[in-house]
Amino acid sequence: MSIQPSQSGPSPDDMPETLDAFHRGAFHLVQPALKGHRAGVDAMILASAVPDGFSGRLVDLGAGAGAAGLGVAARCPSAHVTLVERSAFMAEFARKTLAHPLNADIARRVTLIEADVTLAGRARAAAGLADNAYDFAIMNPPFNAEADRRTPDALKAEAHVMPKDMFEQWIRTAAAIVKPGGGIAIIARPTSIGEMLAALSGRFGGLTLVPVQPRPDEAAIRIVMRGVRGSRAKMTLAPALVLHGASGNTFTERADAINNGRKGLL
Repeated sequence: MSIQPSQSGPSPDDMPETLDAFHRGAFHLVQPALKGHRAGVDAMILASAVPDGFSGRLVDLGAGAGAAGLGVAARCPSAHVTLVERSAFMAEFARKTLAHPLNADIARRVTLIEADVTLAGRARAAAGLADNAYDFAIMNPPFNAEADRRTPDALKAEAHVMPKDMFEQWIRTAAAIVKPGGGIAIIARPTSIGEMLAALSGRFGGLTLVPVQPRPDEAAIRIVMRGVRGSRAKMTLAPALVLHGASGNTFTERADAINNGRKGLL
């Protein structure tokens, strides 16, 4: 099910595009070559936060072209995934991704809803996001402050720049559409920890936090949070995911396995 596109802009048919293999060819993503958001390691880390062997209905909020959601579908063959994307431009790339012949098998378990994650109540349900409909939600929301790393590319800015109260709105939606006892996973910048914890409070508990470091002696550049709706369990801090060795840009063994869908984050 879909709603009318929320905005006008350049047509994906007029844009150069790339076909990129993920998980060593388990699925392919059709992405804009020059404008808009291009998925990479962040999306694969987010996908890896879903438990190994997950089966059920998962929703990828702010899915872009579908990288994280398809990453879950590729690693978890019993998962059924719904991609939710507001941008008509990026939603069209998600459609192209799902229609590509190389994704024929995996696309049978993936659907797309073109809707704003911040919709509430009847408007959210009318868009196809019913209460208690999903077993797990993942999100890689825009997490740059408005004055931080502002890009002249309006499409990329929409994907990267954080609007006011964003975490509260996105996590409110996740708490509504995920069943009690269902899960959530979020990837964001460490500076957003306070806002994320405030929005999760009273909604999702049993949180596990995983710092993501470029190298062993460098500060974290991302934080992954995973939690359970309605849980009152205490928060834990898991070992960091270190992407590269002390020198060079080669992935560590763990990071390579996560990036290629061969191992879960936790």
